[in-house]
Amino acid sequence: MHLDELNRAILYRLQDGRRSFRRIAEELAVTENTVRARVNRMVESGVLEIRALVEPEAVPGGQLAVVGIKLATMDLVNKGEEISRLKGVVSVKVVTGRFDLIIEVLLTEGFGLLEFYTQEVSRVQEIDSVETFIVYKSYNSKVPLNHKPEKLPGPAVLSGKERN
Repeated sequence: MHLDELNRAILYRLQDGRRSFRRIAEELAVTENTVRARVNRMVESGVLEIRALVEPEAVPGGQLAVVGIKLATMDLVNKGEEISRLKGVVSVKVVTGRFDLIIEVLLTEGFGLLEFYTQEVSRVQEIDSVETFIVYKSYNSKVPLNHKPEKLPGPAVLSGKERN
């Protein structure tokens, strides 16, 4: 899909995830239906994904790790896709240099490096070596909360102040 000037203007305004289609339409002097249709087309074509992103430090036990992976195969794309589906993996990049893949992992309370390597990475064949870098502090790097809570709060828990 081609990102024309209007699509780019819509995407720029969608960086504020709470901005309404109506407000975007007013700012761009187009109809709300035009904005909605454009956004829907970008989502359907895979150009745009709408999701909530959080500061890693806001997640209980939240810690980012960057892992460089050297593979024993040159099947970089398939291995990258396989690794992208592991629990905790935020992103996978096929790169040049001493590693074949660079991945970003969100570690949380109860799911640290040990769990990531023993429960997840150990299932992937043809990994030659890994090198782990713990992120002390990140800037401009919010991540999806890709760990479903063990227990989802019910209405009784979400009463009163907890709802706000």
